[in-house]
Amino acid sequence: MLEAERAELIRQYEDGVPAFKKALAGVPAAALKWRPAPGAWSVHEIVCHCADSETNSASRVRYLAGERDLSLDNYDQDRWAIEFDYHAHPLETALATVEAVRANTGPLIRRLPDAAWQRVHQHKTHGRYTAENWLKTYAVHLHEHARQIEDNVAAWRRRPAPASACGGRVR
Repeated sequence: MLEAERAELIRQYEDGVPAFKKALAGVPAAALKWRPAPGAWSVHEIVCHCADSETNSASRVRYLAGERDLSLDNYDQDRWAIEFDYHAHPLETALATVEAVRANTGPLIRRLPDAAWQRVHQHKTHGRYTAENWLKTYAVHLHEHARQIEDNVAAWRRRPAPASACGGRVR
């Protein structure tokens, strides 16, 4: 990867939190725990997922850059959402975690030497895996979830109006 490409990906990584918070700011309170489909995540669950994912990713890039000959694996993000009951987790704490982890990891990745970016490890799903692979994923991670939040809100706004207790439609 060229240095200019890495610098652009790092910039995207650092822009992730503002984009994510902007999308979250547009969510009506009534839409936070609404799911657009069975098995789909609510906005609240997306934020909690991002807290867990960003925490994992911050550790992962440190292992990738600082260790040798690692064998990496995925975690089951859908299982975590259920097992950790994301809807019961405080949204504000999850968001603060995303912000803090990114704020702490951005300066680290800005100063990694070339050798750390190119150190090769093995991922059980992806095979050869480096910190550059990590950066390609996490540069866009919060941006993708910001779009998911916006899509959830758009679907929430298009949903049929709920029926009233007497069987009529609420207007």
